[in-house]
Amino acid sequence: MVLAPQLRQSLELLQVPTLELRALIRAELEKNPTLEEPPENYTPLEDDDGEPKGNNDADQKALDFRKEFEVLARLDDEWRDYFFQEESNRSYTTESAEKRQYFFDSVPQPESLQVHLVNQLHLSDLNEASRQIGELIIGSINDDGLLTTPVEELAASINADPDLFRSVLEIIQDFDPTGVGAKDLQECLLIQLKRLDKGDSLASTIIRNHFTLLGARKLQDIAKALKTTPEEIQKAADFIATLTPRPGNAYTGESSAYIAPDVLVRKMKDQYVVILNDDQIPHIRISRQYRTLMNDETTTAELRDYVQDKVRAGTFLIKSIQQRQSTIFNIATEIVRVQEEFLEHGVSHLKPLTMSQVADAVKLHETTVSRAVSGKHMRTPVGLFEMKYFFTPAIKTAGGGSVSNKTVIDMIAGMVSSESSTAPLSDQELMDRLKVKGVDIARRTVAKYRMALNLPPSHLRKKIG
Repeated sequence: MVLAPQLRQSLELLQVPTLELRALIRAELEKNPTLEEPPENYTPLEDDDGEPKGNNDADQKALDFRKEFEVLARLDDEWRDYFFQEESNRSYTTESAEKRQYFFDSVPQPESLQVHLVNQLHLSDLNEASRQIGELIIGSINDDGLLTTPVEELAASINADPDLFRSVLEIIQDFDPTGVGAKDLQECLLIQLKRLDKGDSLASTIIRNHFTLLGARKLQDIAKALKTTPEEIQKAADFIATLTPRPGNAYTGESSAYIAPDVLVRKMKDQYVVILNDDQIPHIRISRQYRTLMNDETTTAELRDYVQDKVRAGTFLIKSIQQRQSTIFNIATEIVRVQEEFLEHGVSHLKPLTMSQVADAVKLHETTVSRAVSGKHMRTPVGLFEMKYFFTPAIKTAGGGSVSNKTVIDMIAGMVSSESSTAPLSDQELMDRLKVKGVDIARRTVAKYRMALNLPPSHLRKKIG
């Protein structure tokens, strides 16, 4: 089925988060001349008791549209009351708006790895020809800070001497961040150890000659090969773990993602209250001058039709925004009602909750709930969460109750954090401990939850001594 444009717009407004909604409204303000942001301390549209004169079709059409304007005037009042119901004590001034915009415009853009390296290259003593080679090398370094393209291949691309490329690369490998320009992880770690004056250390020997065994955590085999104690190998492995495997990560060149929560949850008088974060949403209305224009007898039929279309589009946008906010508010209120213990005590008290349960409670379709929570965030007294976070499947307990799968994941994280480093818990042992706590799940489920926590298996968590 093909969705009508207005329905498609309504669904789009429901799905987008607050900052994207703000951008969409700004775009509509530019496209629709009948829409405007009201000035500070504006008064709602006043009712006009006068009616257009005449009995012909054109006059009747104007009369019918005037009735639409009367409805619109009431809508403007309601929207104003709604928009400011939680902000009545906040003063909105041009100065405060400019300060807010200045803050967003002043967010510094991070320096990319390539720019950071080129700046250092220009401070070096290299001649112009070598600098050009250096820029080619830097342009081939990936976001991790590694040069995976062979030097010979880069030199062949401009018919240059590979030895010259290697000498320039050695200079770049001395730049910040340490380890940049290495061909792989092994060389990256060796460069870092050399910069730390540990080029002849046990750690350097392990990386140079037993890198594969180190990755498999076969520390006993390394100790036997190097004729030293497992404790010494463990000490060296712990030091290696402090090195940076991806030196370019600090210079990704990507802007930080800023999240504006759509919902605020505050505790007031021993009760959690849901507040919609409307601060970032422009308040819009139909411009008063178009109402005057429609009542002007000199307005042409063509202009009248154009204004009617634009006003109806603007009215639908306002109603869609109201509906969006109302839907999100009702869903958030139900989430807070169900998850009150989580807000008090944390993830260990997160209750299982499905979208169908919330849909039944707020009298909506499950797909509407899914669209409404998509990409939305809720700021609570215990942190900022995506609204989807609160929807978790239930896991049955031995006592006949149920717990959230996130609660089980939190239990596994707690067990691993308190385990012995020399005897880490296997997935089977984690499963047995969960069973003692009344949570009976399969070992493969334990493994899945462990991987969700980015925890390696027990043999890779084991330390010697």
